[in-house]
Parts: sequence; structure tokens; C-alpha cells
Amino acid sequence: MKWEQIIGQQALKNVLQDSIHNSRVGHAQLFLGEEGYGVLPLALAMAQEIFEKENPSSVHKVENLNHLDLHFSFPVFSEKNLSLSKRYFDQWREMILENPYSSFDDWTSFLESENKQFFISADEAEDIGQRFMLKSFEGGSKILIVWRADKMNDSAANKILKFLEEPPKNTYIILCAPSANDILPTILSRCQIVNVPRIDNDDILQSLPNKETAKEIGYQAQGDWNLARFLSENNVGASEFETFFIQWVRNAFQAKKKPEVLREIVKWAHQIAEWNREKQIKFLNYCIEIFRLAMLQNYGNDNLVYKKLSEGNFNWSAFSKFIHGANIVSIVEEITDASYHISRNANSKIVLTDMGIKLTRYIHKASS
Repeated sequence: MKWEQIIGQQALKNVLQDSIHNSRVGHAQLFLGEEGYGVLPLALAMAQEIFEKENPSSVHKVENLNHLDLHFSFPVFSEKNLSLSKRYFDQWREMILENPYSSFDDWTSFLESENKQFFISADEAEDIGQRFMLKSFEGGSKILIVWRADKMNDSAANKILKFLEEPPKNTYIILCAPSANDILPTILSRCQIVNVPRIDNDDILQSLPNKETAKEIGYQAQGDWNLARFLSENNVGASEFETFFIQWVRNAFQAKKKPEVLREIVKWAHQIAEWNREKQIKFLNYCIEIFRLAMLQNYGNDNLVYKKLSEGNFNWSAFSKFIHGANIVSIVEEITDASYHISRNANSKIVLTDMGIKLTRYIHKASS
């Protein structure tokens, strides 16, 4: 992965490049940030520069993810008591070469195994140790990139901890995770933390091919290139989100006088629950953004409202008058909580039904 192929993140790229040029690369680093911010691309670019500094002819091997001294570990599901990531390396490599910003949900979907439990096992950690006992094939450094290190189970984490404490000579270890919440404190204490921020909106706008929709997509993506790419390539998906949002709001308005409409909200929730987890979370983020735009519209900031819903003769102006300072916090908190519970594998039908019904109360709350 070349530095110039990474979307934005110029300040961080400069820091990482300087650390390599000045031989100040820590043997263990933890890159923290969403996959769509460029965590793995940054790790790959760093690995490529380290190998290129030692052997310029090795560049194409890293770019194709087949350098013999570049090792990867990532979550897989257990099958016949086997849980080693190398069983699925060809598939993971294919996905990452296609899109290095791929998310964990992209990976489970790629294997068509969304309902299985993916994790990094103790057997995987032992396999890593055995791989790094061998000498470097090219006589230089050896690099391990652990993608989604937050998926290590406790046994694996403890074994990786020992590996971090006593790494073989000329070994670099880069752990990648969305946050430090599920990483052992002892691992955190032994890693140099690299916080990967969301991508600047301008950098996303410049990288999107369709400039007509770039502004809207850029705002919705919230610094996540993987989401921006998804929205750009799936215009139907964005329209689908609008359809379901409007359906939800219309039912919420009617429910006050027609309680039987609550059955429609239950059906609405069950339909969304059939989507994969990543799509559900993207929809909820979309809902938060639309409510934010409605409040801006209500308070007269029309110049900041880059999208107004209109499908099916939806009255955007009338709707926005119901979104204000007295209910926006409750609405956003409810959607955020739903997103969190879904990300933690809660039952989507129950979570979305509960959230959908609560909107019927919040949306009728009078402004103070």
C-alpha cells in the first residue's frame, strides 16, 4: 500500500514516515480507529516502507500481500475445532486487495458467515509464535499485522501479551482495533498508541468520483471512507434508507391517534432486522443525520441543510418543525443506544421495535 493511495490523514502519514526514516519505530504499536478511517491501509503502508528501506525490490510483494516476512492475523470462526486465520488467508487477501478499508462486517459477509462467531483464538496466537521463531526469509525485519485485535479472546490476548513482552529480534507488531475498550490494559501498556482520526470531509469529497452527490455522501459518511464508498456505489441503498426513514416518521405521527399503527412499526423493525448488522448501523447513523438536518431547518439554518427528504410527497418543512432542542437529545440518544446494542449482537427485532415505538413519544414533545 502506497502512502499516496491512502485517503487523507496527511499529518499522521508524515509522523509515521518520519518514525521510519529516523529509525524510531516501536516494536509494538496499536492503531486505534474505525476501519473506514484507514487503519489497515496505514499499517500496510508502514510495513511497505520498512521493507522497502531494507530491500527496494520487495515493494510489489507487499502491495500484493504475499511478502514472506509480512504476516497477518484476523478473526475467523471455528470449524472442526480449527480456528487459524491462515485457512482463510486467500479470501481475506482477496477482500483487502479489493478494498483495504473493508470492515469486520464486510469480512463476515464475504465469507457468508454473518451468524457465526468470529474471534482470534489461543491456537492462532500460538501459531503466530511458531511463525516468528523462524528466521526472516529475506534476511531483514519480520512484521505482524493483527487486524481487529479487539476480537482476541482472553486466552489469545494473554499469549499475545507474552509475544509483545519478548518479541524476536527485528520484529514489528501492529495491532489494529476500532477502540481500546476490548484490549487488555496490559497489552495497551506495552504498545505505542497511534490514534487514527476520522478522515477530513474535504479529503473524502475530493476522492469521490461523482461530484454531484459528493457533498451529501461526505456528510453522511462522517469521515469513514468505507461508508462513503458504499453510499457512492449504492445509490439505491441511500434511496432505501430514505424510504424506511419516511415510513417510520409517518407511522410515528399517526400512532398518537391510531394506536393500531404501532403494528406497522413492528413490521418496519422486523424488515430492517433482516439486513446485516453493518447496514442496520449505517441506517441508524443516517437517521441521526436526517434528524440533525431537520433541526437545522427548523431553526432557520437552511444554508446548512444539504439534503431535504421529498420521496412520496414527504413534507420536509412541516416535519422539521417537530424537531427541536426539547426532543433532539432524546431522539439521538435513543438511536445511538440502539446502534450500540445492535453492534453488541443484541436482538435487532427487539431493539428496533423498542426504538421505533419510543419515537412516537419524542416526536410529539412540545418545544420549550
